[in-house]
Amino acid sequence: MNAVVPRRVTEVERRGLRDQVYDRILELLLDGGVEPGSRLSIDTLARELDVSPTPVREAMVQLERTGLVTREALKGYRVAPPLAPDQLDELFAARLMLEVEATRLATPHAGELLPDLRAAHARHEEWTARIADAMRAGTATVRETQDYFAADAEFHRVILRAAGNRYIMGMHSDLGALTHRLRQAVIRGANDVEEAHAEHEAILAAFESGEPDAPREAMRAHIEGVRDRSLREADADR
Repeated sequence: MNAVVPRRVTEVERRGLRDQVYDRILELLLDGGVEPGSRLSIDTLARELDVSPTPVREAMVQLERTGLVTREALKGYRVAPPLAPDQLDELFAARLMLEVEATRLATPHAGELLPDLRAAHARHEEWTARIADAMRAGTATVRETQDYFAADAEFHRVILRAAGNRYIMGMHSDLGALTHRLRQAVIRGANDVEEAHAEHEAILAAFESGEPDAPREAMRAHIEGVRDRSLREADADR
């Protein structure tokens, strides 16, 4: 048994280092520190982060799954380009299918999910106010933006969990990579987060109303609202 314990501790430490490296590179990508299409050298990143190439390589594999970086055979990794309008359209078509159906499945369990949904909404409301104020002041940080998005995502996860369908949860998780890339580009100002907050509030009110079709329609309106804002931003950048 004594021979096994050190191996497990080393594995935990290794994963911890990889996660730290992942977070540092992710922050670099989200902060706009590197341009789309730029090459990401594992050796250079390892030197800058003062680590060996191994955790950097492992972090890049994870980042490739998010879609934030792409790998080219014999050439290494590059920063992925923003999602094109047709990719955005497909992403939101998938989200509509999954999340509207998940909301329908969750609606009969409204009494059970409402406490968690109210708590998630309260946290999202808090972060909406904080990030909106920071954006207006021009002081928003990458960490604050990530915390805002974590609160946003948790609101949706409450509903997905209440749907009770592991396959919908799995498919929605797979969309997380593209959603992450979407978030990188979509938010341009306080109005965006405040509109999303208002749409979340409408979803919560729909669940509280007891109307069987109201939550589903509120969720549809929310995703369509995010889609329309995203497509407008994509068109503006072309």
